[in-house]
Amino acid sequence: MKSPKTALSAALGLGLAAALAAAAPVSAASPSTHANSHRSTAASIAAYTGSAAEKADTKAFFEAVMKSARAKMKAHPDAAAVTVTYDASAAPTYQSQISQAASIWNGAVKNVKLQEGSGGDFQYKEGDDPRGSYASTDGHGKGFVFIDHKQSEEYNSTRVVAHETGHVLGLPDHYEGPCSELMSGGGPGPSCQNTQPDANERAKVDQLWANGLAGIRFGTAA
Repeated sequence: MKSPKTALSAALGLGLAAALAAAAPVSAASPSTHANSHRSTAASIAAYTGSAAEKADTKAFFEAVMKSARAKMKAHPDAAAVTVTYDASAAPTYQSQISQAASIWNGAVKNVKLQEGSGGDFQYKEGDDPRGSYASTDGHGKGFVFIDHKQSEEYNSTRVVAHETGHVLGLPDHYEGPCSELMSGGGPGPSCQNTQPDANERAKVDQLWANGLAGIRFGTAA
């Protein structure tokens, strides 16, 4: 969420990528119990929203995941949807939020599916970083989403993960958007509890992944 997300092996902004993914409406058991325990500050909002460099990293991360997905589509040309796998073993604190994020996106779109698997096309990790949550990649089909503890306490943690996951699926940040937009990230502030992509975000992901990966371009997500 700052991001969400500076160098190719650096932060992508949720502020997804701080952009898989990563990352669902919040159930009674799932919302962060500390979602409103911290007040948002100018510094935390700046960290959440990220920079132009981080947006470029989000694109690089997305393209790296696409490389892996293309190989899968070639191996299974008749598959109705691309399956992208993730490994959540290095983020034990957020197992529930990661599972919810995958479920949210799997229920929202039809042309790509997220599935947990050892190793995965990308991994989730957790820890403490002043930059907040972000995604990182080596540019060769591998990467990870980092979930920052403090940010996940200040903001709804499921929203943080689902937002980052949205980046993996090709969506850019749109911080000026309302709380109803998942990719508005931290723009609406910590009080925003929405964990669901809106109709436009769902349609964009399905458009990006339509017909497998034929003609897919990150730029169309703008």
